[in-house]
Amino acid sequence: MKTLILRKTKTGKGVFANVTFRKCDKIIEFKGKLITRKQLPYPYEKVDDRYVQIGKNLYMSPSGKLDDFINHSCNPNSGLVIKGRKAVLTAIRKIKTGEEICWDYSTTMNEDEWEMDCSCGSKSCRKRIRDFKFLPKKTQQKYIKLGIAPKYIVKN
Repeated sequence: MKTLILRKTKTGKGVFANVTFRKCDKIIEFKGKLITRKQLPYPYEKVDDRYVQIGKNLYMSPSGKLDDFINHSCNPNSGLVIKGRKAVLTAIRKIKTGEEICWDYSTTMNEDEWEMDCSCGSKSCRKRIRDFKFLPKKTQQKYIKLGIAPKYIVKN
């Protein structure tokens, strides 16, 4: 895998490219422990949320590594490719050295339980991070075509 660095951002910390990534390059594999929906902390909004849905009833907990600090954007440069129990962040366009790595959290969400305000600052910011089904249809189709909308979401 290519080199990444953790840096401060205006809203906390983020992960930045220390090299240039080409479209389709693998950036990092997410490595948290696998848990079910029932094993998520409760109340969920009271925890430092770094859980990622990777299946209909399957989540990846925080790993304590760089994958925990990759921020959301409504105009992402990468996306999670989920195959079985593996989640690999992959470039969906060229990412220049020094650019923050970001992905659209909505691409993996199909739960109807968690939402958050968005502060990504992109021109296309939706102001709210919600389930995939709430994305504009054009955005859904784009993510499906890029291969970053997992099967458990596309089937619905």
